[in-house]
Amino acid sequence: MPFSADRAEVLGLKALTWLAGNEELLPIFLGSSGASLSDLRDRVNDPEFLGAVLDFLLMDDSWVMAFCDHEGVPYPSLVEARATLPGGEQVHWT
Repeated sequence: MPFSADRAEVLGLKALTWLAGNEELLPIFLGSSGASLSDLRDRVNDPEFLGAVLDFLLMDDSWVMAFCDHEGVPYPSLVEARATLPGGEQVHWT
């Protein structure tokens, strides 16, 4: 079943929650994104920010696996959710 916007946002929120509780990855996300801890709280309902969280997790297969295993969702779910959120559209250069 294709991801609805609501379903994608819920998965993005779960990813943000998981990331916020990960003492190893959270500082890497904050450093690479330029986000602050207050941004995590203030932008929790921002689909674009949730898309950025998924973009970050998708950078490393082990992060995808760790999150998906924790949530009990299939690995491709992150890619599907990311494609649904703003900025996740496929770009075709030809």
